[in-house]
Amino acid sequence: MNTPSKPVRVLAAASVAVTLTACVGQPVPAQATPRAATAVAAPEIPDTPAGRQLRWLLDAAARPPIPENELTQHFAADFLQAIPAAQINQVLAGYQGMRLERLTQAQDRSLVALVVAGEAPYEVMLLVDGAGLINGLQFRPPAPKSWTELDERLREAAPQAGFLAAELTKSGDCRPAHTLAAGQARPLGSMFKLYVLGAVAERIRSGAFDWDTQLTITAELKSLPSGQLQDRPDGSKVSVLEAAKLMISISDNTATDLLIHQAGRKAVERTMRAWGGHDKRNVPFLTTRELFVLKGADYPRHAKRYLSLSTAKKRDYLDKVVAKVPLSGIKAWTAPRELDTLEWFGSPADVCQIYARLAKSPDRRIGEVLSINNAGLGLPSDQWPTVWHKGGSEPGLLDVSFLARTAGGRTYVVTAMAVNPTAPFDAGPVTQELIALARGAFTLVKSP
Repeated sequence: MNTPSKPVRVLAAASVAVTLTACVGQPVPAQATPRAATAVAAPEIPDTPAGRQLRWLLDAAARPPIPENELTQHFAADFLQAIPAAQINQVLAGYQGMRLERLTQAQDRSLVALVVAGEAPYEVMLLVDGAGLINGLQFRPPAPKSWTELDERLREAAPQAGFLAAELTKSGDCRPAHTLAAGQARPLGSMFKLYVLGAVAERIRSGAFDWDTQLTITAELKSLPSGQLQDRPDGSKVSVLEAAKLMISISDNTATDLLIHQAGRKAVERTMRAWGGHDKRNVPFLTTRELFVLKGADYPRHAKRYLSLSTAKKRDYLDKVVAKVPLSGIKAWTAPRELDTLEWFGSPADVCQIYARLAKSPDRRIGEVLSINNAGLGLPSDQWPTVWHKGGSEPGLLDVSFLARTAGGRTYVVTAMAVNPTAPFDAGPVTQELIALARGAFTLVKSP
């Protein structure tokens, strides 16, 4: 769940899956030891379509802003349509003076290169189309090479952190390979939507409704962004399947609340308990709109009143008071607020159990929903053909979680949770760092 004020930091290229990820300004250092200045021979760049574009990119990063007519000679038209020249130049300015260290992967139309900018290492993923023009570009922190490095970087990224990397056994258990405070419950952010997906799947299995069931968007069920459904007219219809896809792939809050309403709040709570989620703060199980009201409407009056009540009276307060607060009465907040009292809660171990239960389901729609958006994790698709993802964010909170299955059929789950109770994260760099840690964890857990 994103608060209304959360800036978008990841720019999606129009028709390609790879993203151009940028933090305007100087690069944010990854956790690495500064290098002494030594004279080393420049790595050889292959004379391939991707190699030629990398050679140009290294030159262009030394002299931004690049004229638009030059950018059109190197970027595909659909990429430039999605990410204008001014934004590309902002990215290049952030990596000005970068130098190539080595190529880690190289094919005719794609490559991964390790570069250094501002004495911090980054990986550059570059794709070109059939005409040799760039249609995918991503700058990302490098993956950690050891569990020790991962722990150090995670602690630097967040004052409070939790982590788990585990293999899912054939019996559906999580077999931890590496943990950091994996049993401590923390705010889940939008990762709570995995519970909602599970409850929907359980209700469909019981015959209560199906994936094609039509849901009606009403003013009472609309929430705030992130999402799209809040912008559709009242009375519009959306199928359960479309709502589930939007809930997971773009974290659509209105889609989430529609699904909670369809499945039933208490059904979601039953699924959560059956799947190992026992944190009492999750009952009643809030909708996103209710959370926005409690934290953003006449704060802290509603929050204090709600938190002072018993569970039964909390349910009554949600139905009789919170439900009547209009969206227009909600004000955005930019600092961490009630992260230990008003949220959805679970530990990295709990998240692993959710994925284990979802992975055991024979319903193919679950995998269809969870595999739409992999957050740019960047695992080689020939080695990891299946990747599921859900993350979460709020001021002072950033979480990422992934399930990935190898070509040989082994399944792993990685969850990283970051909390700063006193200040918001710089979301772009910290999110990219958590994704880099997760990417490295999959390599480490597969080859301990």
